[in-house]
Amino acid sequence: MVWDLTYTWRDRAWMRGREENNSPDAPISIYEVHPGSWRKVPEEENRSLSYREAADKLADHMLDAGFTHVEFLPIMEHPFYASWGYQTLGYFAPTSRYGTPQDFMCLINYLHQRGFGVILDWVPSHFPADGYGLSYFDGTHLYEHALPGQRYHPEWKSYIFNLGRNEVRSFLVSSALFWLERYHADGLRVDAVSSMLYLDYARSAGEWVPNVYGGRENLEAIGFLRKVNDTVHANYPDVLVIAEEATSWPGVTAPTATGGLGFDLKWNMGWMHDTLDYFALDPVFRKYRPDLLTFSIWYAFSERYVLPLSHDEVVHEKSSLIGKMPGDEWRKRANLRLLLGYMFTHPGKKLLFMGAEFGQWSEWSHDAGLEWHLLEYPPHQGILQWVGDLNRLYRRLPALHERDADPGGFEWVDFSDVEKSIVSYLRRGHAADEVVLVACNCTPVPRYGYRVGVPFGGFWEEVLNSDAVEYGGSGVGNMGGVEAEQVPAHGRPWSLPLTLPPLGVVIFAPEGV
Repeated sequence: MVWDLTYTWRDRAWMRGREENNSPDAPISIYEVHPGSWRKVPEEENRSLSYREAADKLADHMLDAGFTHVEFLPIMEHPFYASWGYQTLGYFAPTSRYGTPQDFMCLINYLHQRGFGVILDWVPSHFPADGYGLSYFDGTHLYEHALPGQRYHPEWKSYIFNLGRNEVRSFLVSSALFWLERYHADGLRVDAVSSMLYLDYARSAGEWVPNVYGGRENLEAIGFLRKVNDTVHANYPDVLVIAEEATSWPGVTAPTATGGLGFDLKWNMGWMHDTLDYFALDPVFRKYRPDLLTFSIWYAFSERYVLPLSHDEVVHEKSSLIGKMPGDEWRKRANLRLLLGYMFTHPGKKLLFMGAEFGQWSEWSHDAGLEWHLLEYPPHQGILQWVGDLNRLYRRLPALHERDADPGGFEWVDFSDVEKSIVSYLRRGHAADEVVLVACNCTPVPRYGYRVGVPFGGFWEEVLNSDAVEYGGSGVGNMGGVEAEQVPAHGRPWSLPLTLPPLGVVIFAPEGV
């Protein structure tokens, strides 16, 4: 189908300021959305919202929740709805399930006018083997490899692009540029980069073909990824290219000129796995695995990271995010608020999949809309308010976002109180007075008079407390703040005698900051 892509854009103000909104020092908090299941219309046979119908509803919700960007699961046309878009068919067409190309442009245009960036999931790692797609396109293996050991992806039962062909590289690079030019996308999240980098990915011995040097590195894919990033940044230096890469491959976000892959950001999959494993533990056992909470700081500055709590963690019988938490309903909600507080104060940009922001109980299903009815109940209203307040604090305080990839932006106060499962740390901005103190109590036992060292005196305001009543907590806290005492602690001349709420995180900043 041939389509006229003429559209009158009205997002000039956003486009002019996009460089600042996407900069390394900017607060970037991403709301990951599957457009087909974000919101349904039950009275109309449970149909999905159209692009135009979703525009104001999505923008209003993102404003309430405080996010800065939305990331759509692959919007490119795909024949199999249950693939969520990851089995891409049309590399130059938004899916017609929700409207026309102009309808999708209208959605992006409206989000830009409301001040939100738009990131698109993009899949150059594999494509469907169906005959009506790119496979065996002209009767030969035109887009895919001819050799079976290189052609077939065993994990997704799909075909792999022959990235050694100039024509195939050109096709994919053109697709990347197309979404940035014609649809004003502010970034691309590149799916399954790990599967591209390794020739033996998801293969056993004897099932893969080594490179010319006998190694397992996919040299053609490395060259292609560098080409994509260099070309995108040459044409659109103010957009983000984000890698979903789950291994310790060095230099994913390093410039290509120094041997890196050239991405702007990389998903921190190690942080995600360790953190979810920690919070799945009953609090009585957390003292035996403090490393799951603290190890990520050892490598937090090796790349420019996004902390992802994505769709992949709430499907295939993995349970919803709140469902992973131990204990009764109150403790599950408290643990979820604690997890999110830890996430938003840990170095790295943020990504949260839809539904987690208000504590959806059910595992995500692409066939069902989110459980919006839960927002009729105060405990779930409280979780949404907590996420919104976290996002707004994250954006307001430079210490929480300016130095995400700088070791000087993070400082442990104490990670050794293993018996009580309490960790405390400082986040720092560029200015000397831009300091935030965070203390996480990962057990349901409140702690009173718990002394935490701070770098200077004065009144420290309790700017957020996950146990506040308005969030669904028990109301244990510090009555608005604590005056520092000249009592040395943790190698610092001043300290705060804190009240730490059960399964709670408290965040302090010097008064007036």
